[in-house]
Amino acid sequence: MMRAIWILFVVVTLSGLSIAEPWPAPAAGSPVHTYSIVARDPATGQLGVAVQSHWFSVGSVVPWAEAGVGAVATQSFVEVSYGPLGLALMRAGKSAPQALKALIAVDPQADVRQVAMIDAQGRVAVHTGEHCIAEAGHHIGDQFSTQANLMLKSTVWEAMAKAYETATGDLADRLLAALEAAEREGGDIRGRQSAAIIVVRGRSTGRPWMDRLIDLRVEDHPHPVEELKRLVRLQRAYDHMNQGDEYMAAGQIDRALQEYRRAEQLAPDNVEMTFWHAVTLVNVGRLDESLPLFRKVFSRDAHWATLLPRLPRSKLLPDDPTLIQKILREAGKSP
Repeated sequence: MMRAIWILFVVVTLSGLSIAEPWPAPAAGSPVHTYSIVARDPATGQLGVAVQSHWFSVGSVVPWAEAGVGAVATQSFVEVSYGPLGLALMRAGKSAPQALKALIAVDPQADVRQVAMIDAQGRVAVHTGEHCIAEAGHHIGDQFSTQANLMLKSTVWEAMAKAYETATGDLADRLLAALEAAEREGGDIRGRQSAAIIVVRGRSTGRPWMDRLIDLRVEDHPHPVEELKRLVRLQRAYDHMNQGDEYMAAGQIDRALQEYRRAEQLAPDNVEMTFWHAVTLVNVGRLDESLPLFRKVFSRDAHWATLLPRLPRSKLLPDDPTLIQKILREAGKSP
């Protein structure tokens, strides 16, 4: 369990900022040595942070982000409070450089910290303490920064920056490209264990649960970056499913079915997505199109055939026993 090693009391007023340290720090912190990237997408305003480390559950410690505010990565001999306090200062109107400078100024162990911050305007600040374990360093680019310590090579953070700058796709794609580049360059000298990614909206909706577009963690895995990439792809599939449900509720059937097909393309082995797609086809009178999908699902897991007759009671299928039996019979699971 990570130990809080110094405690800051932050008071933000209309006239300025004051920071006090109520009592001294007894230790330098837990060794969450790692590589990470913080970034803002200038096209969408989205903010993100991604990280990998040879440390259990790095996602519970290093990455922090808030829609319309900023993103933080706090690592090396980590002081976790840089995350929430950095966001609090930026939320109060301080730039990322101002927030980081204020926190570093009162940290007696700043020489072993590595912290990166980016605010909602894309202003970046990074601190790599002189006693972070080599190889350690950072690269500041246009509305992003890469930072790493305890790396096999001193070229890791530059490789990450180049990958981010040249990658295509949305912000999550480019953050993942940076992590993959770090691995190709040698990554953490100790190996790999966990990874995480957070992407939030550029502006807050006032509903925090809607503002976090991606919030995924791999706690312990032999190939955490690969697994994180798989989870991002799976989340996108579910996002298409959810969008399809919204289109269905709005009566936009063709759009809904298009979203369901996109979900299945991203997650072809996920039989639940196929099942609900088939159910939707039945409900809009396209039984013949549903049958191959039901057949695929039932052949992989017979429990879905057991579930099917239960759906009319919840008004998820027509209350038509003949229809249900036809589906079960023609999909190959007739009782």
